[in-house]
Amino acid sequence: MDGVLLIDKPIGPTSHDVVARLRTTSGERSVGHTGTLDPLASGLLPLVLGRATRLAPFLSGGDKTYEALIRLGTFTDTDDALGRTLPLPDGFGARPDDTALAAALEAFRGTFLQVPPRHSAKKVGGKKAYDMARQDQPLELEPVSVTVRSLDLATRDGDDVRVVVTATSGFYVRALARDLGHALGCGAHIAALRRTGSGTFDLAHALPFADAERLGRDLAGHLLTPSQALEEFAAVTVTEPGLRRALHGNPLAPEHLAGRWVPPGGGPGGASPVRVLDADGRLVALAYARGGALHPAVVLS
Repeated sequence: MDGVLLIDKPIGPTSHDVVARLRTTSGERSVGHTGTLDPLASGLLPLVLGRATRLAPFLSGGDKTYEALIRLGTFTDTDDALGRTLPLPDGFGARPDDTALAAALEAFRGTFLQVPPRHSAKKVGGKKAYDMARQDQPLELEPVSVTVRSLDLATRDGDDVRVVVTATSGFYVRALARDLGHALGCGAHIAALRRTGSGTFDLAHALPFADAERLGRDLAGHLLTPSQALEEFAAVTVTEPGLRRALHGNPLAPEHLAGRWVPPGGGPGGASPVRVLDADGRLVALAYARGGALHPAVVLS
């Protein structure tokens, strides 16, 4: 099995649990994910299987979209409903009206610095933050630059505020709830969270986790091919000599391509990779254009 599987993860299992269970039921030993979802969170979890596990770095950096239920009134030590309730600071408690809520949300649109939750996988001195937090060790997390593309207030029912947010990779919705609670002076945490989009992938095309487990080895029919999973990247088709060069990781000049293509230049730190396809449309490699040639960075062979 070589490809990408879109899973609709339920509340409860961790992303690692999903990977481990599907590795057992499918019989495919190489299974990974492209970005974790907390146990409390449900929704879209893209998995990579077989040789497609080499593509995980190219699939994990896209924007993410979430539907979140933020509950006003309390902070927790994990910034979600699974944590221990914390005492509110002096002067906190009064709930905001709708005008104050809308004004506070405005501050969380665009690019700003966000401190990750203490209970997160961020590493401090080589240790994971959540391990240090559980042991009550001193913990200072550096703020990270994040960008919120959109943040829309969907509904409000008393203390329950539903928002839809699209943000860059590395953004924590739990931190958004925590910081909103501070901005409003009333406390807040995440009561429910569902991821509906990841990069070019949409929850509407995801397979429920329970169905995926039941399918076992028949899961192969639900995979996106490696080329389909990366279809936002430009593609070239190689000739037979070009195919042999690509499989060995050698640079591809224009004469190794079936058709005219003008390299745009760039490299791993700049331009997007290019899909290198064989005559049957299968993904052979991902390459970067540099010096008038394509240089394979990842080879699927």
